[in-house]
Amino acid sequence: MNSATRTTRTGRAANAPTRLRTPLPASADPAPEGAAALGALQAALAAEHAAVYGYGVVGGRIAEDRRDEARQAYDAHRARRDALRRAVRRTGGTPEPAAAAYSLPFAVPDGAAAVRLAAELEDRVAAVYADLVRAGEGELRREAAGALREAAVRAVRWRGTGVPFPGLAERSATASPESF
Repeated sequence: MNSATRTTRTGRAANAPTRLRTPLPASADPAPEGAAALGALQAALAAEHAAVYGYGVVGGRIAEDRRDEARQAYDAHRARRDALRRAVRRTGGTPEPAAAAYSLPFAVPDGAAAVRLAAELEDRVAAVYADLVRAGEGELRREAAGALREAAVRAVRWRGTGVPFPGLAERSATASPESF
């Protein structure tokens, strides 16, 4: 990287594609008891940014008979993203903005690949909401549990099968911290 390339707070080039699962961003210094919740909120926000981007790809490749389902999922992720932005602010942080682009986990040349991508997006979103359930308390924990449940249901609809512990089993089976 040359000195003319601007970098973001996460240390990557500003114009470089970001993986769908990004490292936790630097943010305002919260109180120690809120640091875990703020970090989990920022991770959930990053995952929702990536899901919104990913569903843009899904929507461009999905078969006509599942287009409404993809549009509903896209809208649900946009709504969660906006709610997470507000929650980050309430917790004392500055919401991390979406990246300009994200690297996909595999090529999406057709409708079948778009369905696989949609299921993968939901699995990864469920994983970060599982972390938020652990880190949050009260209403934040309830909202995170609801978001985890919604992502798990959408993943089942896309994949046709479920997993025993949504948000947990997928992480060890499909994603390492460096992926996405």
